[in-house]
Amino acid sequence: MDTITLGEVEITRVVERHGEFGPLRTFVPGVPDPAPSWLVPDHHDPATGGMIAAAQTWVLRSAGRTILVDTGVGNDRVRTNPVFAGWHTDFLERLSAVVDPSDVNVVVNTHVHADHVGWNTHDVDGEWAPTFPNATYLIHRADHEHFKGTEVHDDSVAPVMDLVTLWENGFRIDDNLELEAAPGHTPGSAVLRLRSGSDRAVFVGDMLHSPYQVTDPLCNSTFCLDQNQAQATRLRVLGRAADERELVVPAHFGGHGAVEVAHDGSNFAITGWAAFAQLSAA
Repeated sequence: MDTITLGEVEITRVVERHGEFGPLRTFVPGVPDPAPSWLVPDHHDPATGGMIAAAQTWVLRSAGRTILVDTGVGNDRVRTNPVFAGWHTDFLERLSAVVDPSDVNVVVNTHVHADHVGWNTHDVDGEWAPTFPNATYLIHRADHEHFKGTEVHDDSVAPVMDLVTLWENGFRIDDNLELEAAPGHTPGSAVLRLRSGSDRAVFVGDMLHSPYQVTDPLCNSTFCLDQNQAQATRLRVLGRAADERELVVPAHFGGHGAVEVAHDGSNFAITGWAAFAQLSAA
């Protein structure tokens, strides 16, 4: 288990896949060429130009309940984007070593992209069924509306709609955890804030794909649907993280998985890394 504790909240990282996902500048075009050497080896392979990243789920135990933050790609999916098509991993077995799927109470989908909602469902006799049948799935209404009718929504959201709570302005899960709208990457992208005792963290989904975006917060990913709004959200969330000493937990960072940040003029600096075990470089 790869676990840290913040206040009264236990956080465990369960990795679906780690390695090179494709060219770094396909994902984050604004990264300079050559890329900064400090991205090597955990986040960039200069030999191939590749982005080193992880598809992963964060398992939170808070106030007597188990909460998942994002559910990864899933097995045997038909996807227009070949990066996420046809995966078949032992992720569910590894997750089950941490928590029985039937004991999950809440599933947070930070947004409705293929690599964040895939394990919402699994194949049961040729049909997509809820992987976490006793959970409440939390999805922002704007993403639900935007992605309806897409392949991702059809196999990973529609089959769990009886379990979904759609939210808009904000949603408090418990005394430690609260969802906040953070649009830009998608219309309904969200961040999850953790406040417990003196500890703070913010789970930011795809607000960041590469640590380079901390040092240059105007640098968007290719997949940000509203580029200007994505920049504004990144500046706002990183600003608060720096002010309140929040650990920033993106969806896809390899290495130690999460960062501590500070103001650096109009940008930000990485001042430390989380205590999660370092994922070995691919």
